[in-house]
Amino acid sequence: MKRVRKAVFPVAGLGTRFLPATKAIPKEMLTVVDRPVIQYVVDEAREAGIEHFIFVTGRNKAVIEDHFDVQFELYDTLAQRGKNDELARLQRLQPLPGQTSFTRQQVPLGLGHAVWCARELVGDEPFALLLPDMIMQSEKSCMKEMVELYAETGNNIVAVQECDPAEAHKYGIVGRGEDTHHGFRITGMVEKPKAGTAPSNLYINGRYILQPEIFGILESQEKGAGNEIQLTDAMLKLEKQQPFYGCHYQGRTFDCGSPEGFVEANVAFALWRSDVNGNMAGTIRKLLEELKPSEQRGAAF
Repeated sequence: MKRVRKAVFPVAGLGTRFLPATKAIPKEMLTVVDRPVIQYVVDEAREAGIEHFIFVTGRNKAVIEDHFDVQFELYDTLAQRGKNDELARLQRLQPLPGQTSFTRQQVPLGLGHAVWCARELVGDEPFALLLPDMIMQSEKSCMKEMVELYAETGNNIVAVQECDPAEAHKYGIVGRGEDTHHGFRITGMVEKPKAGTAPSNLYINGRYILQPEIFGILESQEKGAGNEIQLTDAMLKLEKQQPFYGCHYQGRTFDCGSPEGFVEANVAFALWRSDVNGNMAGTIRKLLEELKPSEQRGAAF
């Protein structure tokens, strides 16, 4: 059984829900407290033992590549000014030479197509897939739990969390089979099921470990919902050939692809950090008491 050494990060999206902020800045570089969203996702992969970080990018995303590169002028300035703690923190986050790769998606044909674009860099190995809009908060990272389950099963792993059953139609939902090892056997997957038809309330939260055979399926995968190549459609075909297991993640997940989730993540991570949470709780309570809803204050624009 091959070890999971590589991770794919699809970062080609336009981030239209965050305009005008994303007019010149990739949405993945928007900061939660003091780190870009993409840094949290890469850190999660690194904690799980990932050694090679593969970014599927698009136009105007070069700043992501710069972020994970060495900034000689900045490092030198910090050293000269004696800011050793700041310098050490940056160096700890720095991938080693040769650990990052970047490839272009070129055309926006969906998540399945973005994953397929990484085929040459992944090769004939199992790989992790982390959607950069979703960031996690827990003592043990979601991907680390998944890698541990992969070591027990040697097959495809999908991370899931519980949602309100009334909201299941908004997500990709899995069917739950028998428990096995530290997870469970997945009996089916459906993307945004019609209300009342979902096989469970366990939704796919944006973390996967997939076998390389998925690339052969994506090669000829027809377009699905939204006229895009959907990863879920390809996984359903792969499920007929190989087992899928669910990893029931118990931590918090924040959808930073939406303004509401992004703000929630900032609040949650600020409160989680001992160096900045001192006045945060009181400030939040004060704001809730003082600020009125926007419809009462008038439109912001």
